[in-house]
Amino acid sequence: MRVALLNPPSYADFDGGAGSRYQATREVTSFWYPTWLCYPAGMIEGSKVIDAPAEHLTLEETLGRLKGYDLVAIYTSAASFNKDVQTAGSIKAQNSKALVAVVGPHPSAVPEECLRASNHIDFVCRREFDYTIKEVAEGKGLKDVSGISYRKNGQIIHNPDRKPINDLDALPFVVETYKRDLNIHNYQIPYLKRPYVSIYTGRGCPAQCIFCLWPQTFTGNTYRVRSPQNVVEEVQLAVKYFPEANEIFFDDDTFTANRSRVHEICKGLKHLGITWSTTSRVTTDPETLKVMKDSGLRLLVVGYESGSQKILNNVKKGTTLEQAREFTKNCKKLGIQIHGAFILGLPEETKETIEESIRFAREMNPDTIQVSLASPYPGTKFYEMCQERGYLVEENLVMDRGYQNCCVRYPTLSHEEVFRAVERFYKKFYYRPGFIFKILKKILFDREERKRILREGKEFKAFLARRKGLVKGKKC
Repeated sequence: MRVALLNPPSYADFDGGAGSRYQATREVTSFWYPTWLCYPAGMIEGSKVIDAPAEHLTLEETLGRLKGYDLVAIYTSAASFNKDVQTAGSIKAQNSKALVAVVGPHPSAVPEECLRASNHIDFVCRREFDYTIKEVAEGKGLKDVSGISYRKNGQIIHNPDRKPINDLDALPFVVETYKRDLNIHNYQIPYLKRPYVSIYTGRGCPAQCIFCLWPQTFTGNTYRVRSPQNVVEEVQLAVKYFPEANEIFFDDDTFTANRSRVHEICKGLKHLGITWSTTSRVTTDPETLKVMKDSGLRLLVVGYESGSQKILNNVKKGTTLEQAREFTKNCKKLGIQIHGAFILGLPEETKETIEESIRFAREMNPDTIQVSLASPYPGTKFYEMCQERGYLVEENLVMDRGYQNCCVRYPTLSHEEVFRAVERFYKKFYYRPGFIFKILKKILFDREERKRILREGKEFKAFLARRKGLVKGKKC
């Protein structure tokens, strides 16, 4: 059986595909690696990963690439599902005998809803689908494959769940599939050096944040990890295959969750002389930060989320503002850059807590920030809370061009106010004399940084212009 693993065409520059944490068109062009599709692709002979957004493929061009395939696994999200259903229909129109599956956190959370949405979807893979797709590709009957939902005689059948993969070392190296099917120059994240290579060293996250999609619907709240040796071996292979890569990014939910393992990985990385970045909570201790820095760490992606302790408690973040202050101070002492992530519209948000977050961001003063709208993804506790308390005012997580929609309102805060606060947040952070001076220094003394900053600055201004004045129900 010939198998295609598809990151489908969507909105222009939509960054919501296989591997993206934020399913929306972002402020600056971003394309994450379709890493989740690359794992099963590495186990299925003759398979192909087709990443339509990163290659800027139209639907017609994508269909041309799919000719001759017997099974197409489409990565979908809550934000893109309606568009992806249309893609499934087009695939069936071209080849009615092809099997079409949908994979990812959204179909994992609402498999029955996905199957009822379209007869063009033959089955849903729930949660991790590496071996699920492999078994179907090898000819195993749908009734015998764990972790899928499908139709039989007009009824929807949910097979038993597939157990999470604990032996992650047994999985293939995704860089093998990157080399075979992808062009690393197509992938870019504003805060990472280009080109970069993305690798997962583990799956799942022990944190209990009620808004976070991946652990609640897909990977679970246990951090399952690869051995340090296995991780270092893949990094070595990435360096061999992609000598032009300027950075390795470890895209775990929380890379620093296992302290002793981090130290072991860093011991192996130190001898490679590479630059790398990753994710971290603000609970990472100073000694570990130093070990990471000494082994080539450049930047940490940090979910501050809010400058209000009340909001952090509401979402079960499990951190304090004082921890964030101490962590940030330690990073700056060591010269570790920070990309700070904030979310507006979390439970019980008010005008006052939004201003607290803006002040806190300016106080922390990370190198860059992103400000997202709280998205109540189906399958999360945040979604359940919004439904139970009447906070949910809009089911569509994105607007016509894929920009985030504000779907929640609170007793003292409308969804329009939350939506408009994003622009104010960005301007109050970036339009400061000290920050502008720092940017000007980079532009003057670093040619590559100059090109990047000017390009992204232009995109960012265009983003704000398109977004300005938009509220729920209007096109973007």
